[in-house]
Amino acid sequence: MKVVIQRVARAEVRVDGARVARIGRGMLLLACAEKGDDADTALRLAERVAGLRFFPDAAGKMNQDAREVGAAALVVSQFTLAADGRRGRRPSFDRAAAPDAARPLLARFAERLSELGLPVETGVFGARMEVELVNDGPVTFALAEAPRGGQG
Repeated sequence: MKVVIQRVARAEVRVDGARVARIGRGMLLLACAEKGDDADTALRLAERVAGLRFFPDAAGKMNQDAREVGAAALVVSQFTLAADGRRGRRPSFDRAAAPDAARPLLARFAERLSELGLPVETGVFGARMEVELVNDGPVTFALAEAPRGGQG
């Protein structure tokens, strides 16, 4: 699985003009399941994200995780993170998990973040979404977690 993390002052998702999710201070998580990913992969990535210390402490150093500062998470599915653009001008999405496999993995990822103590909102899997955010910093990270048994 892959995730792009953006520290945000606020973020929201709209589908067909209607707001479906909104957070204040926290992190926007653009997440993608790839072929070979499993529930364990989703759990491990959620734990890494929840524990990542990139919020400022009293001295202004990136030293606190989202839970320590009362931040929320907005999880948005984004299969385009699986893109391979090494050949030609059109990216290949062959590495992306099929929707029937990706949907439960992304749901489990969001559920685990909630179990770890984060308020979690989600976009709508498979929908055409408008994502609006105010990046705080800007602070952006990309993380990947491969299945334990091999490649992802």
